[in-house]
Amino acid sequence: MATTDFGFKTVDEQDKARRVRGVFDSVASKYDIMNDLMSLGLHRAWKAYTVMVANVKPGYKVLDIAGGTGDLAMAFAGKVGARGQVVHTDINLAMLKQGRDRLTDKGILLPTMVCDAEQLPFADAHFDLVSVAFGLRNMTHKDRALKEMARVLKPGGKLMVLEFSKIAPPLAKAYDLYSFEVLPRLGKIVAGDDASYRYLAESIRMHPDQQTLKALMQESGFAHVDIHNLNLGVVALHVGIRC
Repeated sequence: MATTDFGFKTVDEQDKARRVRGVFDSVASKYDIMNDLMSLGLHRAWKAYTVMVANVKPGYKVLDIAGGTGDLAMAFAGKVGARGQVVHTDINLAMLKQGRDRLTDKGILLPTMVCDAEQLPFADAHFDLVSVAFGLRNMTHKDRALKEMARVLKPGGKLMVLEFSKIAPPLAKAYDLYSFEVLPRLGKIVAGDDASYRYLAESIRMHPDQQTLKALMQESGFAHVDIHNLNLGVVALHVGIRC
């Protein structure tokens, strides 16, 4: 049976999605507050930058993959207008419910569905923009997911991948200390779950670096890929244009 990574562990491919689902089931109710605490609020700036670069126009059709608690879906909904559409998706039902309830509380009603990024239930060339923020690293077959994203995009459409990446070498030791010592303790105190945040740190280290992900996107149907390093590479925004 084929294997893949789950953090630093090696697991059966078929078991990874279940394990990832368990992580997000555990942290869903504290996800937003933990994002603020562990990034010192910077995740808001990273997402705002993503929205700015996306340059969504009225009438656009937007697919938000691994949309979780709905930050990007909410921002895009304010851009597309009455003629446009934002579809909010996640593979994890607990996270999706958190996002749906949050959006509804703000009077934003969007199509919301549980779906697997590796098997998107949408027609070819349907969307003008696809976004995935902090979700690609949890996918078992990143190449399949990227090819699916390319498939559902219109020619010339844009993919935004916002993800933790490889930090500049001078900061690596300090970042490791924070990731493997501070972050799990913070998760234990706030969310009652240190293991899930230890997995978060491990999954970041196992994720392809900036250039490797760029090459993977190019192989998956994106003719042009730009890399925007944020905060010295803690996070990178990859912007791909569909062939």
